[in-house]
Amino acid sequence: MPHHHTRRLTAALLVVAALASGCGGGKAAAPASDADAGDPVRGGSLTYGLEAETGDGWCLPEAQLAISGIMVARSIYDTLTAPDGDGGYVPYLAEAVEPNEDSTEWTITLRDGVTFHDGTPLTAEVVKDNLDAYRGQYPGRSSLLFVFILDAIDTVEVTGDLEVTVTTTVPWVAFPAFLYSSGRLGIVGQAQLDDPDSCDRELVGTGPFRLESWQRDRELVAVRNPDYWQVAPDGEPYPYLDEIRFQPIVESGQRVNALEAGDIQVMHTSTPDEFVALDALAADGVVDLRDSQDFAEVAFVQINASHPPLDDVRIRRAMAMAIDRDDYQEVITRGQFTMASGPFGPGSIGYLDDAGYPSQDLEEARALVAAHVAENGPLPTITYLDTTDSGARDLAVYLQQSFAEVGIDIELATIQQDAQIDTAISGDYDLTGFRNYPGGDPDELSIWFRSDSPANFGRIDDPEVDALLAEGRSEPDPEARRAIYEELNRRFGEDVWNLWANWTTWRIASAPEVHGYSLDTLPLLPDGSAPFPGLATGHPTMGLWTTA
Repeated sequence: MPHHHTRRLTAALLVVAALASGCGGGKAAAPASDADAGDPVRGGSLTYGLEAETGDGWCLPEAQLAISGIMVARSIYDTLTAPDGDGGYVPYLAEAVEPNEDSTEWTITLRDGVTFHDGTPLTAEVVKDNLDAYRGQYPGRSSLLFVFILDAIDTVEVTGDLEVTVTTTVPWVAFPAFLYSSGRLGIVGQAQLDDPDSCDRELVGTGPFRLESWQRDRELVAVRNPDYWQVAPDGEPYPYLDEIRFQPIVESGQRVNALEAGDIQVMHTSTPDEFVALDALAADGVVDLRDSQDFAEVAFVQINASHPPLDDVRIRRAMAMAIDRDDYQEVITRGQFTMASGPFGPGSIGYLDDAGYPSQDLEEARALVAAHVAENGPLPTITYLDTTDSGARDLAVYLQQSFAEVGIDIELATIQQDAQIDTAISGDYDLTGFRNYPGGDPDELSIWFRSDSPANFGRIDDPEVDALLAEGRSEPDPEARRAIYEELNRRFGEDVWNLWANWTTWRIASAPEVHGYSLDTLPLLPDGSAPFPGLATGHPTMGLWTTA
């Protein structure tokens, strides 16, 4: 891997791995139904409270998009494919995405008559340029993580005015999932793609809203795209709103207060304490809620398996057996969330209720530690990296006390989040807390587990894991693929490459007059498919409307 990619990978990975504290996945306390809302009303403005700012902007091939950035990107841009209600992928901005017999060649046929916000047409040439930019093959654009995500692409060619043909180095049955990439692979207008100075802030997409203004750390304003290509049930183009304002409010408690006060009308959160506060407001009729842990991220402790004694599966299993998961659920997640069993969340291919992950067994854990010490001598110092967040420190102390019960003493070290990611990339750490692996096709997670990947933070070097990942990528039979990823899930459970914590539930909360984000009011996909139920990568905004 070129050295300059290693340096710049730091920034890209910052947004796809977050601290485990304050995150969870869990019981859906909110009914998420809006069946009595009536017919949508056009016009008006909403202010949406986001959990963070996207400081580096939206030059998408180079962008650093966590969930807040994806929410904005999905409002401004369209992706070529999109997930449906079953977690499969269907054409979206593309009219068709079709493979050859062995899935080594994919033909993307684009919708006719779609225009970018600057009036230029969607063509095969601009889509080819986008795909080349994402995979690091377009002059003037410096791709980050997508260089590795799309490394199985061999060529991208224009084969018609509205047709692009992609060839791959191996059979790639999950390729349509990568054309979505958790909402991050939006198609950018040629003018923005070629902008050498302001690609991050002069946004040109085909999406339902177009950028009006952006005051960094304060507010991004997007207004209705009157020429949007998708038509709503009333016969007019989406979106319903005239305007949507995105405000970054980093402190989740402040977002709740802003919603209660009417300063914002809708927000998202995945923080247990705010779930409790919002439940109380919902009980009083002040807010409406929608929860989802479908296709969820997972919170976990990342283990550097290249460091002794963590390279010994006995020590990793002993740490897993030291944790009382029922107690963890109550103490750390405030009883709100569901404990995780592996890297694949509910609804995802490969998900298992029981993947063989160890349950608490203090006696067996102590025996495993004793056996390791008898062979190798006393355990070396193990350090757990946490951050300045108070929840992260609570988690670190909880783990420290749990591990001490079985004879594993760890030291705690506190660093900033960006330094934490740098350290994970360098491999100079033992244990640290993360949140990652949003649901989708499990092949999308291969970058985190492959032994040759720069994003393999855990330094997993397991030929069986590599073999299963390669098989899953190219296996055309759906049931055979499911079996492959279930076996990979069991492999993670047996060898404890990570210490699984809890699934991440995301919650949307709004004023009662806001509609269009529940499963029964979300827009259908262009082919009539049901909308995707997950919230780990945000939700569409074109169907939002308000009676206020």
